[in-house]
Amino acid sequence: MSGVLVTGATQPLGRRIVELLCEIGRPVLATGREDPGDIAQSLPPGVRYTRTDLTRGREVRGLLQGPCMEMGLDAVIHLAFHRAAGLEGHRVHRLNVDATRLLLRLAEEHRTLRRFVHRSTAEVYLVRGSRPALVREDQPLNLDPRATQWVRDRVEADITVCARTGLSPLHINVLRCAEILAPAMGSQLYDYFGSRVCLRPLGFDPVLNLLSLEDAARAFVSSLDCPEQGVLNIAGADTLPLSWAIRAWERHDIAVPGPLVGPLYRARAIVRRTDFRYRQNRWRFHFNAVLDGTRAADVMGFEPVHPIRWPTGAIAMGAQHL
Repeated sequence: MSGVLVTGATQPLGRRIVELLCEIGRPVLATGREDPGDIAQSLPPGVRYTRTDLTRGREVRGLLQGPCMEMGLDAVIHLAFHRAAGLEGHRVHRLNVDATRLLLRLAEEHRTLRRFVHRSTAEVYLVRGSRPALVREDQPLNLDPRATQWVRDRVEADITVCARTGLSPLHINVLRCAEILAPAMGSQLYDYFGSRVCLRPLGFDPVLNLLSLEDAARAFVSSLDCPEQGVLNIAGADTLPLSWAIRAWERHDIAVPGPLVGPLYRARAIVRRTDFRYRQNRWRFHFNAVLDGTRAADVMGFEPVHPIRWPTGAIAMGAQHL
């Protein structure tokens, strides 16, 4: 069975994808920035791991022409991104965008690689009150130059990969995932729920769609057999109002006047050195946005079946089918 190169394999999603690939017998070449000795116990036996800086062209070429060629891999699952919202600048852009562009170009020139799967997010969509609350793959992307670098980089990387679909010798899929509510995933909402008191704008209680780590990993593994190219929304099993999510996480829900929310969370980030940025997430506190996963179900048979493991299970279970 053909093998898979997984970038960003040392973060939680990457590790779970590697485990699922091993369970079905696919050879895996995992790569990340960590030293091999530091993660030897966290990857399944038999997985080949190589430390690679994807922002360095020489190392990427060595990865593809060396172990990737030796193993005869035919697919790439690209997950590597900076996860911290507070990190900005050229070095961050190099990993988020430039490394994606380089890896895709070199994969197109590779002798054995045939498939490229790129991890994108629901945050690339333009969500406004005038837009449908059920977000399909053809909804416009957020091209606002005033958006945070975290958003701009993900939109640019998404467009970079999408632009090659149909032109590249590779079979390309872009998976736009709902918020993966799990630790160490760069989830803004996970950090938001980390506070004992969760503030939201007075008069607003938008509906969220959230994806579990297990379902996200299943989606990427399923994409390796997807017969069609293009963008696929990966929706989560949990769809519920923000206030319900706050209670399900056993936090205090306090609605305050909208103009106060941003300054209060900026102060929190400074004092507690947390990663949540209200400016980056303001849209999700005002507008409903639920990914339409119909195409993923039709094209590759993926449907979310693993809900979030909420601390208060009864509240969340009642909200899954809203």
